[in-house]
Amino acid sequence: MTELQSDDSARAALHSQVVGIVAECTLYDASCLQPDLHFEADLGIDSVILESILASLREHFGLPGGLGGRATTLRELVSVVAAEVDADKALRADGPDTVLTALVSAAMRQTQYRRDQLDLDAHLERDLGVDSVVLTAIVAEAAEELGVPGALPGGEESTTLRELSTRLTAAWLPGASDRTAPAAGHPGAKGADAPIPGTDGAAREPVAPVASEDGWDSRSMKDFLEERDSDLFAKTRSFGAYLRRREDDQLYWYGMPLHSRCANRAVIFDELTGRKREFLMFASNNYLGLANHPEVIEAVCEATRSYGATHTGSRFIGGTNMLHKELERRLAAFKRRPACIVYPGGYAANLGAISALVKSYDTLVVDKLNHMSILDGAKLSGAARRIYRHNDMADLERVLERGAESSGGTLIVADGVFSMHGDICDLPGILRLARTYGARVLIDDAHATGVLGARGSGTSEHFGLKGEVDLELGTMSKALAGMGGFVVGDEEVVEYLRYYSNSYVFAANIPAGVAAGLIAAIDVLEAEPERVKRLWTNIGALRTRLLDSGFDLENSESAILPIRIGDERQAMEMGRAVRARGLFCQTVVFPGVPLGDARLRVSVTCEHTPEDLDLAADIFRDAARETGVLRADR
Repeated sequence: MTELQSDDSARAALHSQVVGIVAECTLYDASCLQPDLHFEADLGIDSVILESILASLREHFGLPGGLGGRATTLRELVSVVAAEVDADKALRADGPDTVLTALVSAAMRQTQYRRDQLDLDAHLERDLGVDSVVLTAIVAEAAEELGVPGALPGGEESTTLRELSTRLTAAWLPGASDRTAPAAGHPGAKGADAPIPGTDGAAREPVAPVASEDGWDSRSMKDFLEERDSDLFAKTRSFGAYLRRREDDQLYWYGMPLHSRCANRAVIFDELTGRKREFLMFASNNYLGLANHPEVIEAVCEATRSYGATHTGSRFIGGTNMLHKELERRLAAFKRRPACIVYPGGYAANLGAISALVKSYDTLVVDKLNHMSILDGAKLSGAARRIYRHNDMADLERVLERGAESSGGTLIVADGVFSMHGDICDLPGILRLARTYGARVLIDDAHATGVLGARGSGTSEHFGLKGEVDLELGTMSKALAGMGGFVVGDEEVVEYLRYYSNSYVFAANIPAGVAAGLIAAIDVLEAEPERVKRLWTNIGALRTRLLDSGFDLENSESAILPIRIGDERQAMEMGRAVRARGLFCQTVVFPGVPLGDARLRVSVTCEHTPEDLDLAADIFRDAARETGVLRADR
């Protein structure tokens, strides 16, 4: 085939694709779309429909922009698209841009952004909502396309796609800046002799351990996120070997089963040693001790006897009884808001509320340290996601100002209490900026309900801003001692959520016994406000002891006290030393926190005695000295 014939074939294929997209947008049969018919005069395609066509063309061909308003016939439109495609190809032909092109393609697939939404100089996190997990996936996919190793030491330091491309080009294609494209046979060249791993039917080698001189496997869970292979389960074998090594060293012991109630002390079966043991319990979110209250337990039992074990249905289809209605009424009254909707879980509440309200043409603005359920709700919504630096109101304003011209709505979402850090969101600052820029606000009070405020009703009460937050979300599996999640707000918004939250409409409801126990828990909380006071007495006592010992507790202002260590190995070794001394708390590593930010997460409850707190402080200090987290003389 001559070069001219090849160009004609490509133009015909492009023409066919353009016609198909116009037909899809207008519902015309393709045979009616003759090349020289005028869009408006002959086909009735007005400016609104034409903009929809242009948007679909930009998305289909991955074009950064252009196309706007220049074509009045199909022939002209095909010419405009062809010119833009040719210009885009010319840009991609530049040598270093081979990597940039692969990154942009991977970013489009991983984020669902159109090409025109991916500004190469936009900040990955703040402007594009690309966090470290998504960035890992983008780099891995680009590496797969180019057939090069995906590891990039320091790659997370890149703040834009262009900067990331420069780093990757230097690492993957040395000397690429001196040539226009990878040479034939280079792993980055299409058609190279070496097959791209995982695409030729052959199994890729598992992620290899990187051992230090003392035999330490320096990998983290991040190394298994994007291991690609034609066998979908290959990554599970790689991770399984890594997990067994961590368990053999008694560094991972997540999910150990309790053999008692979870109070200030609990009996736990240690699956690594094969024996039961009583521990001081500092890993429970039972902040107010309501999970063990006799009135709560009796309410659960009585309702279960009356209504059965469960409903086997969603709220719309046989899954609602009067206890659910009463629970929603009581939660709304407790939060002092007009209405409430109860979801099967707190995770489901964030997924359902965010995806119901925020659409692809809207913007979701989130704090960098928000809970994963908020991030997953953002992904499900398809909206543009913008991340602002943690509790940084100047950065939040910059993000809001940059998106002020957007035609869609904006929802700001933040944790009330940040679950791995224990600090509180700057609610007054968030509300001030939301009013200025016309945004709505959702605050996730999962770890604030029952903890913040004189009545324990959450973040807005803590700041004296009751009724000012558009939506308050909470979980009932923590201080309220049950299961489920909820959202409170104006009645018309809550009713909308009932019909448009898929995690509510299409999911089974919490059992009646759980609902009854939650109502009883609210009764106790309101009748015994001293539980909240006792909790804060305990928080202050342990916090003071830990700070006096020299621990870094960051900016914690809640029942969550993070002992920040940083190094993942040292954090796990301190966790092991703490457990050996009879205290149970959480060792948090990636993906619970970013690499380099590992910590022990300590949860205080009102059930802890002064003796418990003193013993815990001694255990943390001694374990830290043993592992080098603290100097021996501290």
